[in-house]
Amino acid sequence: MTTATPTDSAPDRPATLESERALESFLSTHDRVLVDFYTEGCTLCASIEPVIGNVARAHDDLAVATINPRDDPALIDRFAITSAPTLVLFEDGEERGRLADGFQGVDAIDAFLDGASDE
Repeated sequence: MTTATPTDSAPDRPATLESERALESFLSTHDRVLVDFYTEGCTLCASIEPVIGNVARAHDDLAVATINPRDDPALIDRFAITSAPTLVLFEDGEERGRLADGFQGVDAIDAFLDGASDE
């Protein structure tokens, strides 16, 4: 068995996570992570899905994951998810920023990533 250590290498497509435990593992494995909290049946969430894929491919230093907080309701309270989609940026396991303004294009997400990293 190998132990995961933080890394700058990121997958070029979003990882689908199903639980708080899986999210914790993903956060501990990658230095910089963007998490898309989505819900099934949400049209905005479905619309942003290909955008999130493009963001994952465009950033070598960013690991991207998607998770439905309804699959593990503890996530809703822990991350104060009040709308979907909600994008949360983590650096070294700590929340650095969030974007919860409905559908966002690649340019808006890139600007958010740049701005959150400068804080």
